[in-house]
Amino acid sequence: MTLDQLDTPAALVDLQRMQRNIARMQARLDSLGVRFRPHVKTSKCVQVMQAQRAAGARGITVSTLREAEQFFAAGETDILYAVGIVPAKLPQVLALRRQGCDLKLITDNVDAAHAIAAFGREHGETFEVWIEIDCDGHRSGVAPEAPVLLDVGRALAQPGASLGGVMTHAGASYELDEPEALAAMAEQERAGCVRAAERLRAAGHACANVSVGSTPTALSARSLPGVTEVRAGVYVFFDLVMANVGVCAPSDIALSVLTTVIGHQADKGWAILDAGWMAMSRDRGTQKQRHDYGYGQVCALDGTPLPGYVMSGANQEHGILAREGEPDREIVRRFPVGTRLRILPNHACATVAQFPEYQAVSVDGAVATWPRFYGW
Repeated sequence: MTLDQLDTPAALVDLQRMQRNIARMQARLDSLGVRFRPHVKTSKCVQVMQAQRAAGARGITVSTLREAEQFFAAGETDILYAVGIVPAKLPQVLALRRQGCDLKLITDNVDAAHAIAAFGREHGETFEVWIEIDCDGHRSGVAPEAPVLLDVGRALAQPGASLGGVMTHAGASYELDEPEALAAMAEQERAGCVRAAERLRAAGHACANVSVGSTPTALSARSLPGVTEVRAGVYVFFDLVMANVGVCAPSDIALSVLTTVIGHQADKGWAILDAGWMAMSRDRGTQKQRHDYGYGQVCALDGTPLPGYVMSGANQEHGILAREGEPDREIVRRFPVGTRLRILPNHACATVAQFPEYQAVSVDGAVATWPRFYGW
């Protein structure tokens, strides 16, 4: 199959760019002497995970138990479920572990730690649990110096649970766009997580794993003493938010949405596309960054960006292509009905969530269909 034969909208993966992104991240973390555990929530795709593993990745990170089930069925056993566990999900975790999946959990509170240990004792299982550390005030986790860190460690020392390590995610790095600021955030992330591990060890707890990571900090860290592994996810495709952060160029973005021009509003300088927010998502992550791309950067069919043209608006199944600044009075001639274009997304994770499959595009233009996972 070729691009001309695909129904639109469709999620395209440029295989050459994807492989280049995978190789770049793996080489960087190899040079820093740490294991790489990619976060597969971005792709939710076995073929992508296999490419990451072939490049040298060891283990994966997931954000849903459905992902854990699907990737375990595809042959991956070393899995970190990097969302705080709740007791209602422990039977699902138990079932996976009893099938041979080395599934690790995370928590950031004493109540959940006690519940995990109690469930483990009840079912004759010992759950490996990592403590989530808050390194930047972004979302969740225990502050490295907080007294409750040791309380959680003690709760996980009970029969039914074991403390496997600490992990953190510098989500605030997405708000930065200067190399020095990104390097400083990477060091803050590292130092906070290592300090938490040191406190736990000083209190007599084993803490074998120190796991950090986000795409911006993974690509900006200058040294990682005390860290055992790094996690990152969106790097595999990249997106316009990451381009604005400064860790990739638009030419590195491996994901795009194939769309077709279906009409015009010539007096407004608009071309109407068959990809609305149901295809691109409602994510407007570039809106507060240095370059607002609307709902996405417009590209020619071969993936070359068309400077100044963005998807400026979106309804459910309709997108509006417009030129930034003054309206294009030649829009009908420039983009006639039937024209096929690609749109680079603001947020790759949100955009691919709209599609049941990828169309993987080789250098020679051949297209293969790769399924992706849904559900929690």
